[in-house]
Amino acid sequence: MFDQLEKINIPPEPFEFYTASDLWTDEYTSKQMLKFHLNEEIDVSSRNAAFIDRSVDWITSHFNIGAGKKIADFGCGPGLYATRLARRHAEVTGIDFSKRSIQYAREVAAREGLTIHYINRNYLDFDTDDRFSLIMMIMCDFCALSPTQRRQMLSRFHTFLEPCGSVLLDVYSLKAFSEREEKALYEVNLLNGFWSPNKYYGFLNTFKYQKENVVLDKYTIIEAARSRTVYNWLQYFSPEGLESEFQQCGFTIEGYYSDVAGTPFTPEGREFAVVAKKL
Repeated sequence: MFDQLEKINIPPEPFEFYTASDLWTDEYTSKQMLKFHLNEEIDVSSRNAAFIDRSVDWITSHFNIGAGKKIADFGCGPGLYATRLARRHAEVTGIDFSKRSIQYAREVAAREGLTIHYINRNYLDFDTDDRFSLIMMIMCDFCALSPTQRRQMLSRFHTFLEPCGSVLLDVYSLKAFSEREEKALYEVNLLNGFWSPNKYYGFLNTFKYQKENVVLDKYTIIEAARSRTVYNWLQYFSPEGLESEFQQCGFTIEGYYSDVAGTPFTPEGREFAVVAKKL
């Protein structure tokens, strides 16, 4: 038991483990995540509905969205952005890890008579011959990727974009990083039963990597029949650091914003958004 507790409380190397499938493809937790997506009042899996409406209005105006505009939404979830943009007559492709979210999104599209191409796949493995005028990755998904994964993703974005096409994504700021604190927490049925319908013992260890500007929320879930560890990594960025990653992959920064609704940029925000253009 002592050795197990020692293992739980030792931080791994930054981005040493990748466990996205444990959250997004597990039968039970994917159901929980979809419930969060569809709660229009909260900002958990998705932004609240009022913000998404405002965001889509800005995206439509800023990128001149209309008939013939091809958009790829990486990490589309249940299609909250894709549906709204398709209503504006854009040609939308949505890619997401969660089978449950994609199924829901397809049902909404069918019900509304919208033609949206939904793909159930880890977007790190996505490939296509289509070329898009706009690629989106919203809700700070970019922060969950390792440096290697981010380089691969931006290189793919560059390939997938039309000449002078754009990327829109948001990230957590160094201001948000400064507010994070290391902690160790233990609870029966941690997070109100989020991880399993059965009784479990949950450990949450938050580790902060000062040099890399990375935070890990490490969840260790112990049930009668199984034990598992889920690693939730988050990279925090300065505008200069993010710009460097884009430039290395053939992009130039068009502008920074406080969010993906086009709010003017402020360095005091916990998040910020970037529009980058393919060179």
